[in-house]
Amino acid sequence: MAVRGLSLTNASNFVAFSGDGTVKKINENSCKMSRKFSVDAGFAARKSAARKVVERSSCLARLWKEVRGVHNGKDVVEPLDPLLQHEILRYGEFVAACYQVFDLDPGSSRYLNCKYGKNSMLSEVGLLDSGYEVTKYIYATPDITIPTQNDRCCGRWIGYIAVSSDEQVKRHGRRDVMVVFRGTVTHHEWLANFMSSLTPARLDPHTSRPNVKVGAGVLSLYTSNESGNKFGLGSCREQLLCEVTRLLNMYKGEETVITLAGHSMGSSLALLLAYDIAELQLNVNDNTKNKIPITVVSFGGPRVGNQGFKERCDELGVNVLRVVNVNDPITKMPGVVFNENFRVLGMNMGFPLLCCSCYVHVGVEIALDFLKMRNPSRVHDIETYLSLLKLPNKAEIKQKGLDIVDKVNWFLSRAQNIKSLETAMDMVSMTQSQRT
Repeated sequence: MAVRGLSLTNASNFVAFSGDGTVKKINENSCKMSRKFSVDAGFAARKSAARKVVERSSCLARLWKEVRGVHNGKDVVEPLDPLLQHEILRYGEFVAACYQVFDLDPGSSRYLNCKYGKNSMLSEVGLLDSGYEVTKYIYATPDITIPTQNDRCCGRWIGYIAVSSDEQVKRHGRRDVMVVFRGTVTHHEWLANFMSSLTPARLDPHTSRPNVKVGAGVLSLYTSNESGNKFGLGSCREQLLCEVTRLLNMYKGEETVITLAGHSMGSSLALLLAYDIAELQLNVNDNTKNKIPITVVSFGGPRVGNQGFKERCDELGVNVLRVVNVNDPITKMPGVVFNENFRVLGMNMGFPLLCCSCYVHVGVEIALDFLKMRNPSRVHDIETYLSLLKLPNKAEIKQKGLDIVDKVNWFLSRAQNIKSLETAMDMVSMTQSQRT
């Protein structure tokens, strides 16, 4: 039976049947050389891929050192480094997962809690291959009573703590202890947001630091516990510090970083936790006295404290990347009037005491500015932030000088990340008008 392809005729030669029916002999040495070339090519490809992984890991390690460096990351933020942009988006996906798994069904047994167990949570939201393992869920209890509601205020799921896997450590060159917070959802949390009077933080029992002040609402959410229940949850602060300390001790001796990410109210909790860890020196190695870097990745975060709080965070080496949509009103609160600008005015006019009551942002701002949005009511949504991060800003567009064809191709290639193709075309039209 005739067979097209390769057939073995003897130990030293192969016979190949070509498409036109002619027979060609192939010497065994030629085949060996071909196979050797194939193996060498495969090895070279794997070696090249491994080299790229090493190079990317080196770039990532160097990038985060710049972010945590003396210039507070401005060199990689202005303009936004593409690698840093990818990292911020990665943490943003972990924050968005909080909303996807938060149960808002009043009829569910898990109402206002996470729908899934911590072992399956990341896989349920498509982050199974993220390289992180959830170690603990975090609950917060606002110390607020609503007279018109019969339900008592109890601990609600507010986020989770995760740690990077060994494989992720190889890729990024560091062990990442990550804490992720969702934003405001319940009525009690909304009321806590409106408790905007500044109050001394007093988180360090050895040093009161009365000039370091934060919002009363976020401080209450951070420190309150279920005091009316003998077997109730400890405070959000107690849960966080206990688990973070445990993980830092577990991976003592490794190159470790602490990354805190949150959206809206969650970014306030992230910053407050970062300050707390640094103030208590939980990130200081007992033997070497080296500090474990702390970075906050904030999405649509409001102001948290006053100038004293900002200066203390800077002094402690807390690094903050604030991703801000300039059209988002939440990022301008609290302190719509009494803020950084008013503080400068007050100092110039000779009212230093009044300046202590002004809210001040902490960290480096990454501004997103797309004015034409199809749904302005969603200007604060985490998904809006992630979508805007995937688009180039106006400065980048003008600098690159992209023509309209390039813009169309660029936006359409990312259409799956936008609500619809129509939205993508709107973005193209907007970019064209901005260039002119």
